[in-house]
Amino acid sequence: MTTLEHADIRRILPHRHPVLLVDRVLEIEPGARIVTTKAVTGSEPCYAGLDENLPSAAYAYPVSLLVESFGQSGAVLWLHSAALKDEPVEGTLIFGSARDVTITGSACPGDVLRHIVEIDRIIGDNAFMRGETWVGDVRIATLGSVLAVVRDGLASDDS
Repeated sequence: MTTLEHADIRRILPHRHPVLLVDRVLEIEPGARIVTTKAVTGSEPCYAGLDENLPSAAYAYPVSLLVESFGQSGAVLWLHSAALKDEPVEGTLIFGSARDVTITGSACPGDVLRHIVEIDRIIGDNAFMRGETWVGDVRIATLGSVLAVVRDGLASDDS
């Protein structure tokens, strides 16, 4: 199994701060499975402007960012796997959908998300994935179906 550091991830994904939500790849089985981490910190933009008198629960990492981080982990798996086969994915990567999402816990500043993503299948420019997100030994999310797609540039109507 291969590991990838943050610099490697930046070469794979087009995302940059503050929307690059994968810090490290702990394990990758090309074409099959990836395990990534994302450290949640109190200095993230989602916490800017929160009143200091709010309860701890107000600092739960937003579910939308958790799902996006999971999706980016799947994108690393897909793009890295395709590059290894000398079949680079061309076009704009788009998060298509997430279904059968069950949130059973939360993450707060100081926690480290661990995403485990598996590719179910790739059909043309569409990747279907599923997996789980953990904080320590507690599973906080299950994603039953995530769709990522690659599309060429947007068509324009110049007529």
